[in-house]
Amino acid sequence: MNDAIKLPWVEAGYHLFAEHGPKGLKVEVIARHVNKSKSSFYHHFSDLEVFTEELLFFHMHRAKQVAELERACKTIVPELLNVLVDAKTDLLFNRQLRIHRDTPAFKKCFEQSNELASQALMNLWATELGLADNQKLAGLLFKLVMDNFYLQISERNLTYPWLLNYFAELGTMVEEMKKAEATY
Repeated sequence: MNDAIKLPWVEAGYHLFAEHGPKGLKVEVIARHVNKSKSSFYHHFSDLEVFTEELLFFHMHRAKQVAELERACKTIVPELLNVLVDAKTDLLFNRQLRIHRDTPAFKKCFEQSNELASQALMNLWATELGLADNQKLAGLLFKLVMDNFYLQISERNLTYPWLLNYFAELGTMVEEMKKAEATY
């Protein structure tokens, strides 16, 4: 986002999309959030389709920033959890992309942002869950968990305590898988 004049529009749209999905992108509502007129919107963006493309571009920019923060984490608790809480809007935006993945541009953006997260987190993920010696299982579990994660998160529950519980349940699940594997 090079144009600082457009940034308030994009940020408002980003939050609305994160909360309501594409149905939340109404020019009148976006204009109200930035205290401007609808005609001002059309001065910067020819239509909602162009605006949505800007949102996807902005999301990929944010996804890269979040991935760098994730990559720097040495522990899930508390470091990664703090990053995730701070990236709440970005995660909720990604959730909407997942929900509306029948739209090709949303699907592509969702897949690209998840790939960034996967690359950033895989070593920490595998190590913290005790799967460093089984990268394939760690990767498969990560994909499954990511899909489940986006189904469960909401504006209300995406909090540090909820994330702490979510990761504790994952740890318990992995331990049970290891016990089951050992008995075979």
